[in-house]
Formats: sequence, C-alpha cells, structure tokens
Amino acid sequence: MTGDLDTETVRRASRPERQTIDVDICVLGAGISGLSAALEAAEAGAEVALVDAGSSIGGQAVSSIIGTIIGLYSHGRDPYQLTYGIAEDLINELEPTGDLKRMLSSKEVFGQEKSTVLFQYDQVALGRWFERRVDKADITVIVNGLMTDVEFENRRVQHIDVEHRFGPVRIQADGFIDASGDANLAWEAGLECREPTEEIYGTMHFLIEGYDTEAMANLDMSELNARLEAAGSQYDLDRQSGHLKHFPKKDFVHANINHIETPLDPLESGQLVFDGRAKADAALAFLQGEFPDVFEGASMRTYADPGLRMTRWIVGRRQFTIDDLEGGDRPEDAIGRAAWWVELHDSPTGTHWEELPRDLVYFLPLSCMIPDGADNLVAAGRCVDADTRALSAIRVMGPCIAMGTAAAHALDLAGTGSVHEVDMKTLQGRLEDNLTRTE
Repeated sequence: MTGDLDTETVRRASRPERQTIDVDICVLGAGISGLSAALEAAEAGAEVALVDAGSSIGGQAVSSIIGTIIGLYSHGRDPYQLTYGIAEDLINELEPTGDLKRMLSSKEVFGQEKSTVLFQYDQVALGRWFERRVDKADITVIVNGLMTDVEFENRRVQHIDVEHRFGPVRIQADGFIDASGDANLAWEAGLECREPTEEIYGTMHFLIEGYDTEAMANLDMSELNARLEAAGSQYDLDRQSGHLKHFPKKDFVHANINHIETPLDPLESGQLVFDGRAKADAALAFLQGEFPDVFEGASMRTYADPGLRMTRWIVGRRQFTIDDLEGGDRPEDAIGRAAWWVELHDSPTGTHWEELPRDLVYFLPLSCMIPDGADNLVAAGRCVDADTRALSAIRVMGPCIAMGTAAAHALDLAGTGSVHEVDMKTLQGRLEDNLTRTE
C-alpha cells in the first residue's frame, strides 16, 4: 500500500440538491423530552426522524451537564416513582454500572418530613446510553442540523427544512413534535408563543477534579451558601446559593453555583458562553479561596454549554397554571404526573422556591402541549404552555420524559388526523404507568 488516494475536482451546484425524507413522526430537539418522544414513537412502530442543531444527541442533559435527574419521584414520607418509559430503562441499566447514583433528599416542609429521590449521573455514560438506544431503534438522526423553514398550511405542518453543512434536507411527516426547548418549530410556523417579560436566568454548570475527596464529604452546603452570600461578590459572583455534588468513585464534583443571563439574540450567543465560563472560573476561585482544605488543589475538568431554563414557549389550547399545580386535580386529558415544586430562577442572586405540601402530586394536561391552531404539532418539555411559576416546576427531567412519551403516543393515535380529536381513553391506556403506578 502506498497511501496515495485518487481525488476528483468538484464545484458546488448553484442550487444544491435537497434530500427529502418521509417519516411518520419528526421530532425537533434531541434533549430528554425529544429522546423520550422519539424512542416511544419508534417502539410504537412509527418511522421517526430526530433533528438537533447540536453536534450530538442528549440536549442539555449531556451538553449542559445538568448533573441530576429530578422530578421522577413524589415528595413524601415514602416517595414513589411517577414517570416510567425510558426513565425506567435508564435507571435499570445505568444504576447497576455506577453511572447513575440514587440519592434520597429529605427536609422538613410545613412541619412534616418530606423526601424525594434524585439521581446523579455521569454525562458521558448517559450520552452513550442515549446513542445506543436511538441507534437500536433505527431512528433517522440529523445532528448539526439547523431548521431554517417550516411549511405550515391548513392547520398542519407540511414539512420542515434543515440546513446541514453537507447539504439541505426536507423532512415530511404526518406529525411533528416541538422538543426544541425554545418553541422553535411553533415559532417558525407562525403560531403564537409566549416569552417571559422578566429575565429568567440560566446556569453555567461545570465539573471540578483534583480536590480532597475525604474533606469534600464533610463540606456543609449551608456553610457554602453562607459564604457565597457573605463573600461571593468579592469573586464577582451574584448568586448567593448553589449546589455541589461529589460523585463517588468518579472523583468529580458537579457545580451549580452561578446565574447567567440568557437573551434570545443570536449576536449575543457567543458572549453568553464567554460570560458563563468566566462565572465558572470565578466560582472555582471562590471555592479555592474560601474552602482551601477541600479545593486548594482543584482544577476545572469540564465547562458545560450554557444551561437554559425558560426562554420561549407555545400558546396551547389550555395553559397549565400554578392553581392547577397546587390543586392537584386530575383533568380529563391528563397524560402524566409530577411533584416537583416551583423553582423559578428569576433573580441574579438566588432562586424563588415554593414548597408544596407533602404527598401532593399534580397532573399534566395534553391541552397545554397542543397549539390551538395546529392539528399535527405537539410540544414537549420546557416549551409547553404554562404560567411562569408552573413552568418552572414542570420543566425538569421527570415531567419532560412524561411529556415526550405522551406526545409520541398522541401523534401515533392521530395518524393523518387531528391530535385534538385523539380518544383520551385510548391514549391514557397507553400512559397508564405514568398516571397511576405507585410502586
């Protein structure tokens, strides 16, 4: 072998040929809600296309290193799992390998002990788990694919156009799922959307290594937050509360101790990354300076992509409100349950928490996921219709998985008809685990 290869001279055509694919369901956004939707749809027998603008699948769970899976369990004396589907498979396969760590979180709320179950995860292992599952399901995946146009006519999304550096693609489907996080599909289709009138802050998560693991075990998080409040400004840190989680046997700490502004402006996107990483550097300097017995020799292991919380969401047939959440009533179109409380990041200095009574479980309606003016479009994840307080509670991973599951089955049942006319008894029969199971 000489190592020489033949080449040919090529020139871009004036109009590059657009590939067109036809599927049953197209999912825009490969975060936790989009992956739940795509995998559930494929398991139901649908031909599925999954599109994401990032370079890999997993969304913020992987690229922004959220670090913990929350919202899967109830809050009470004996917490039980609320959401199944891919969540059950993920737990069963990653917990035995040590890539998913179960944690019981307890505190006193309204004079009663209240507990829930969280999961800390290794983002590398989680990302590969997603990839293996999607590959096995034979889902058509387009990464680095930026949606540039939506053809919306007669109350239906006809197709979406995606630009890729290797050529344009058109995806035609009977049903579409907007799991973009920012309601990009609904927005480009010309449908009404909502945006918060006040700033909702994101976080630049990061991982630390090289610290004293034994000393870390004795670090008091209340002392950490007290130091943040007293001395954080000296390190150019605004947020006065946060979380550090050591991952046993992995020997890294996941840090969530800053707030960053997240404007919907393409010209500010690069600065958002720079500012977020500067905040992460400042947070590490704070830990080294204020807790040298633990972090004096620590260094940055990984910067995440900016973590976004609430940016833009759809106007649904019905808005899910804080009154719905606090009431806990089951609506006729219930598709899943949740129990996470209000967690609104509306201040640079802290988080607005509203804790709920012990054992309160509330239900998510399909109608908050469906734009009133569209028959074959369902939103899932943090771009469904809810008021800001309610959305801050249901945008976490547990409810997002449940919404992805419901979106897939609703569109599968709708076929070429309207998702507004899906038989709810049949849909809820498919979603029975996420509605009634209490093991």
